[in-house]
Amino acid sequence: MKVLQQDVAKTTNFFEDDDTLLKVLENMLDTEFLAYATKELSHFGVLCAGEIDERAKFTDRQGEPRLQRYNAYGEEVSEVLVNDGYKKTLEQTYKTGIVGYVHKAIPELGRKGNYVYSFAQGYLLSQTEPGFYCPVTLTMATAYLLDHYANEEVKARFLPHVCATGDTELYEGATFLTERQGGSDVGANIVEARQEGECFRLYGEKYFASNAGMCGVAMVLARLEGAPTGSKGLTLFAVPWRQENGQLNHLRIRRLKDKLGVRAVPSGEVEFDGAYAYIVGEQNKGIYYMLEALNLSRICNAVASIGIMRRGFIEAKHYVTNRYAFGKPLTQYPMIQDSLSKYAAKLHVETATVFDLIQLYDKVTSGHGTEQDIIMNRLNIAIMKKETAEQAVHYASEAIELHGGNGYIEDFVTPRLLRDAQVLTVWEGTANILALELIRLVDKFKGHELFVNVMRERLAQLQVNELTQIVAEQLDKLEVMLQTFSSLDEATKTFEAKQVAEKMAQLYESVVAVEWAQKFGGKYEKLAIIYLQQAWELREFGTAMTTVQYFEEIIG
Repeated sequence: MKVLQQDVAKTTNFFEDDDTLLKVLENMLDTEFLAYATKELSHFGVLCAGEIDERAKFTDRQGEPRLQRYNAYGEEVSEVLVNDGYKKTLEQTYKTGIVGYVHKAIPELGRKGNYVYSFAQGYLLSQTEPGFYCPVTLTMATAYLLDHYANEEVKARFLPHVCATGDTELYEGATFLTERQGGSDVGANIVEARQEGECFRLYGEKYFASNAGMCGVAMVLARLEGAPTGSKGLTLFAVPWRQENGQLNHLRIRRLKDKLGVRAVPSGEVEFDGAYAYIVGEQNKGIYYMLEALNLSRICNAVASIGIMRRGFIEAKHYVTNRYAFGKPLTQYPMIQDSLSKYAAKLHVETATVFDLIQLYDKVTSGHGTEQDIIMNRLNIAIMKKETAEQAVHYASEAIELHGGNGYIEDFVTPRLLRDAQVLTVWEGTANILALELIRLVDKFKGHELFVNVMRERLAQLQVNELTQIVAEQLDKLEVMLQTFSSLDEATKTFEAKQVAEKMAQLYESVVAVEWAQKFGGKYEKLAIIYLQQAWELREFGTAMTTVQYFEEIIG
């Protein structure tokens, strides 16, 4: 086997060649915002493909965060030390307004941005440093909670810093939920909040606290003295990491976790020993607020997943295009063409669907969504977070296989992509937790019927052709499955829920695929054909190799 060009892809801009992302923005942003976003994303795409990527490699291999518990005088400081490159990435990323411009005006436009633009930035960042996108995610969630639920005093104290874009000191955010005895069972949390005069102080520990030591303020669930047990007894607090005098806020980091991947983000065990805290929102609605923030974080998780898929595709495409085997370029072999075409189709459809979801999320969080929009928003997030996380792992593995032995070597980015992808199936809710969310939406709101109706309405807006008929037939089958699912006993529902969620995600993606096929035609129609064949196992053994026939047009 010989090399035609360099082995490692040297893409100079993660934005400029992404036709799907550009079309998403053209459809979802007005002309003025689109011009601004295109310019800024092009600049950020260069940073992500260049210097941020180099720093990410160093952080992963040699420069991960370290905990300094004590200073030279033996005083407890619980300081997390990060390398200088990490600090530069932090500065460059937050200055783009990836968090801030959702909540404050973009100076050049004189108005706020939105989540479509923010998640486009996150998609580019995740292609190079999904580990660092975790602190960004936590800061986004913190900003959301402060902006929507904090009183004016608490909001004024923290929100300008959480939304800083270089104009004031940055406070990164964090959301501390997990405790040792509870895990996903947040209602089992026992961190206690005691009132002392007009102040509240927290006591207890959070067992998996990401961005510990780097955050300026953390959003923490705790239980007021005398509050009932269970999730409804939890209150949300804003907890500054340091007091106004610069001293630690009566808390400490016991240790940092030694994680498989996403090593850029410091995840630790945090103990509160009388930390000063400020109530956010109503006392008995803490879990409600945090679940809203969790839905935002789940979208971030999905964005990180498609970012990893995109980077894996870029690397795999470059590699197989520039390698010879048995006297021919790898791209002349049908097996390689099939693998890369299927990868391209899934990546395109999944990216378009995630941003379709984000557009609805923008509508709901801006207060313009109907009750049905709110239910569909929760449903879309649950099924797509699960689907994207699982596909990120699958396609990161596929990228390694397309590289052969080199894909397993840490000189290449592919091993890191797989290590970083694996946590996405865990963070913000495992498949089991997301399946329980689906069951709640079916039982309480008849979410399955709403889903079928919305998908039918979208199909009805399209011209009837072979592709729409395929999707309509699959929707008919899914409707029968969903009706059966809704009538099952609780135990059987939990057993079947993950399979149902997968089918719903595939149907949602299929609708988006045929919408794009009709709107844009050309390669998008061919990508839809490949996607539908793959998702619904339509190709019969020995028949035409569609992925091979369309390879040149969709891959180039």
